[in-house]
Amino acid sequence: MVEPIPLRPSDASGQPPPSLDELLESTALGDEQAFGRLYDQLSSAVHGLARRVIRDPARAEEITQEVFLQLWQTAHRFDSNRGSARTWVMTLTHRRAVDVVRRDQSSSDREDRYDWTGGPDVDVVAEAVTTRFEHEQVRRCIGSLTDLQREAVTLAYYGGYTYAEVASLLDANLPTVKTRMRDGLIRLRDCMGVTR
Repeated sequence: MVEPIPLRPSDASGQPPPSLDELLESTALGDEQAFGRLYDQLSSAVHGLARRVIRDPARAEEITQEVFLQLWQTAHRFDSNRGSARTWVMTLTHRRAVDVVRRDQSSSDREDRYDWTGGPDVDVVAEAVTTRFEHEQVRRCIGSLTDLQREAVTLAYYGGYTYAEVASLLDANLPTVKTRMRDGLIRLRDCMGVTR
């Protein structure tokens, strides 16, 4: 017949090992050995619970470390009349893991609300402003031409017509159209401040 495994095996002195409650109470008094034994007995359960809640192994390890740091600092808050040490430690673990999930979700929601990538590049904005300014300057300078110069330049550059076609559309001879265009382009150059 197989002998049953004792629930609390005795140590070398024949005394049963301290319970988790006793280890936690000793930890509250600054007993590092008790804290080490507490860690040995509960770390896998703490890590397992953190892993189930957070699902990220690295984050679960961080939570495990944070829980044991909290235990070392706040073990004096444990009250054995209100529950077992295991229940208290697992409650701390669950709360911390849930806080991490909520903080991550809140951060993700904030990132979604404020789409940092949606804005135009600075270069695109500067280029658009420069282009708009140049277009306004061209319109202003074309407005300063005489009617005949403006018609000839507009037909040639914006309409895509040749000198001969412009002459035909304006019912003028070719040398006159060329002169109008040359004078008009000189005035445009001077108006826009283009240097040779």
